[in-house]
Amino acid sequence: MKKSTLALVVMGIVASASVQAAEIYNKDGNKLDVYGKVKAMHYMSDNASKDGDQSYIRFGFKGETQINDQLTGYGRWEAEFARK
Repeated sequence: MKKSTLALVVMGIVASASVQAAEIYNKDGNKLDVYGKVKAMHYMSDNASKDGDQSYIRFGFKGETQINDQLTGYGRWEAEFARK
């Protein structure tokens, strides 16, 4: 019985937050990655502001460029959308 409970807990943790990333460009010292996270949550609370769907999606881009042998430039853009 304990093994099945542990398996359910682990599956719940894995399913509740999914994170992915992928390199979409890498050439001549320039890199661009895209990444994202989906988190599904539902709270049961007496407080109306916390009760209900608290799910959100976050995604973004990370970039890197080699300016010269001693200098590298980095950039990042990220957005988050929540269901309200």
